[in-house]
Amino acid sequence: MLWPERGPGVFEREVEEIEDALLLTTVEKAVLWAQSSSVWPDTFGLACCAMEMIAVVSSRYDIARFGMERFSSSPRQADLLIVSGRVTHKMAPPIRQVYDQMLEPKWVIAMGACASSGGMFNNYTILQGVDKIVPVDVHVPGCPPRPEALIEGVVRLHEKIRAGVPPAYEIRGVAQ
Repeated sequence: MLWPERGPGVFEREVEEIEDALLLTTVEKAVLWAQSSSVWPDTFGLACCAMEMIAVVSSRYDIARFGMERFSSSPRQADLLIVSGRVTHKMAPPIRQVYDQMLEPKWVIAMGACASSGGMFNNYTILQGVDKIVPVDVHVPGCPPRPEALIEGVVRLHEKIRAGVPPAYEIRGVAQ
């Protein structure tokens, strides 16, 4: 009798199937799931993208299903910074201060073309991307991005957290 051919990764898939069937997991996976299910955002709305970010908490989009309905105004009670809109050089130090006051682990979403790359404002007053002052984990494209795009960015962030991908400040190698 010939055994069925088994390629690489078959054992890992079988272990995952057993874990799913028996509701077994590792402590590390449980911690990562808990972290991704309890992300509290601190909003930094600077321009038109802020209106779309505000719409995310409405009943139509219901960000509460991700455990994120509590938008904090205090950086000491948040672990996700959503920067939405164009960032001027004058606003860069306050954003950095808010980021530094957040507890670890902390993540950043750059929402919109202006926060991601300066957008159409290529002049001396606008910072050409918030990643010049804080490490960014997820970029949400658009001008302004729809609330669905922000939710997609949140889903991508949750996937990164559950996969064990460290925050962007750890990937850079410097805890800025």
